[in-house]
Amino acid sequence: MTIHEEFQQALNEQISAELEASLVYLQLSYALDDLGLVGMRDWMKAQYKEEQQHAARFAEHLLDRDVLPQIGNISAPIIKIESAVEAFEAAFNHEKMISERIRRLAELQITHKDYDSRPLIDWFLQEQIQEEATIDEILDRLKIVGNSGSGLLRIDSELGDR
Repeated sequence: MTIHEEFQQALNEQISAELEASLVYLQLSYALDDLGLVGMRDWMKAQYKEEQQHAARFAEHLLDRDVLPQIGNISAPIIKIESAVEAFEAAFNHEKMISERIRRLAELQITHKDYDSRPLIDWFLQEQIQEEATIDEILDRLKIVGNSGSGLLRIDSELGDR
């Protein structure tokens, strides 16, 4: 049940990265609220909670394998946006960074032959594909409607129904 020390460290770093991602989404929710886009705000708040669940999932994996999770330094993001497009571009760029981190975990899992972590890593690889695809679709739609108030409000309403 042991986990190679390098892989343990990477998993702990991922816990911190997921918690930081939750703060990115929380900050984006505040910015969208300020723009009056409460549906998008709620969508971002749901993402905030999901990222916290992701951190917990990594922590539980470590605990199940007799490793004490360690939360590292987490930076509160400074994000300034002026539009829904900018908010979702920020989210998309952050998800791409998280995807890269997950792929690095997959490499380490293979390198250290940690077969017990494979289901966890496979789940996150699939999750990141879905996360990026969802945000990319939202961005495409936002770019199509541009500055059309009614189009923007329609997307806002749909995202609020999540």
